[in-house]
Amino acid sequence: MSNQGQGCCAPLSEEPLAKEQAEEMATVFKALGDPVRLRLFSMIASGPSGEVCVCDLTPAFDLSQPTISHHLKLLRQAGLVDSERRGTWVYYRSRPETTDRMAALLASVSADRASAS
Repeated sequence: MSNQGQGCCAPLSEEPLAKEQAEEMATVFKALGDPVRLRLFSMIASGPSGEVCVCDLTPAFDLSQPTISHHLKLLRQAGLVDSERRGTWVYYRSRPETTDRMAALLASVSADRASAS
């Protein structure tokens, strides 16, 4: 994803998202549009050590391991999580730069609405 380290984009009240920015952010929001992926992401982001083993994620769902792996793959492709293999297990951690960009985009809309009131 581009623009890392810069915020996501200009406030929406100043200019609409460029096509590329909209496509990037849509991928991220779409990844969180599924309840299983949203829950997986929240479990990873709230992990006590900053990361969570897939072995701790899978039992929380009434889904097969391949289905959980597919959902985690989509979260990785959207840039929401990183993973690291350690032996037979994979550990996941959230990527704050992506969530910061999401928050900045949503905050710009919220701030624009508040200042217009």
